[in-house]
Amino acid sequence: MNTKSRTAKLAAAKRKVEARFPEPADKEKAEATAKLAMRPSVQGAGVAHEYLKQPFGDLDMGALVECLSGGVEDVWSGDMKRAEAMLYGQANALQAIFTNLARRANAQEYLKNLETYLRLALKAQSQCRATLETLAAIKAGPAIFARQANIAHGPQQVNNGVAADNARSPARAGENDSARTGLLEVSDGEWLDTGAAGAAGRGNPALATVGEIDGAAQR
Repeated sequence: MNTKSRTAKLAAAKRKVEARFPEPADKEKAEATAKLAMRPSVQGAGVAHEYLKQPFGDLDMGALVECLSGGVEDVWSGDMKRAEAMLYGQANALQAIFTNLARRANAQEYLKNLETYLRLALKAQSQCRATLETLAAIKAGPAIFARQANIAHGPQQVNNGVAADNARSPARAGENDSARTGLLEVSDGEWLDTGAAGAAGRGNPALATVGEIDGAAQR
């Protein structure tokens, strides 16, 4: 094997093959059609168009898309009335399915058929309950759970709501200040003077000055 064929084989082994879609004739039109097909309202309208043929016939896709687009804008603005109505309608439809299957189960002669219809009926009942719970959650709004942590280093009494009571009655602050100031006074109303000598009493008799002690005499 010569050097040229070996080099060609090595180059072919290193070359990566990548498959791509062919370029469309009108690229702008193709991109616009792809964006239209990927819109959630268009996809929902396509599914509704197929399932609503039997009761309503061939519906107009443009009208379905416009109807769903209006519902999307309502959700964006916070209006959930259409979504609530949809859930309520689904709950009633599931209730009708449950009733139909439960009646069919009661008419079965064999146990296997009875179990099959009852299992399907209870599934419809469970979906109906879940739909109503979702509707109730939307109506009630999000629940907010707040936790309060009272952390004290050492003995401490925590009175929740004291700040609000003090804000409603500011006169209490003055009363508390007077009470603290009164502790600095003696019972007769005079201010305490740490430099003045206190009067002797039974609880605190005056101590006489100890005289000189003669050790020889005391012995």
